[in-house]
Amino acid sequence: MQVLVDADACPVVVKEMLFRAARRVEVCVTLVANQYLRTPPSPFIKALQVPAGFDSADNRIVELVANGDLVITADIPLAAAALDKGAHVLDPRGSWFSRDNIQERLTMRDVMDQLRSSGIETGGPSPYSAIDSKAFAAQLDRFLARHRASSGGTA
Repeated sequence: MQVLVDADACPVVVKEMLFRAARRVEVCVTLVANQYLRTPPSPFIKALQVPAGFDSADNRIVELVANGDLVITADIPLAAAALDKGAHVLDPRGSWFSRDNIQERLTMRDVMDQLRSSGIETGGPSPYSAIDSKAFAAQLDRFLARHRASSGGTA
């Protein structure tokens, strides 16, 4: 099992939590982004820089992801593609994407895109907060603990 991170828009605090988790449970965390990313020295942490371009980081994550992996992203189409490959998908605010909710989220995303393209101001997501950070940390810890238990103590 590996953790793949859609790192271009991922909050710094989430990346730092993932770095600590990688060292603590010895799980491979790979950040994928269009820009250079600095990562702490660790055999469990790496960064992949992909060429600039629409969805190039997302496409690389879909190429790399396998059944049972964990993907960290707020990108709904990427979440859908990762779910199709059997991955678990967690957004940086601590909410899980699932087969049960992905279609609704895709539909809502499309509706909001249509509203914005017709000139209606829809606003954006609220600023990332300490509550979001705590929710993410709790979900990540639960997932890694379950994974460790099911794999006999190794990540």
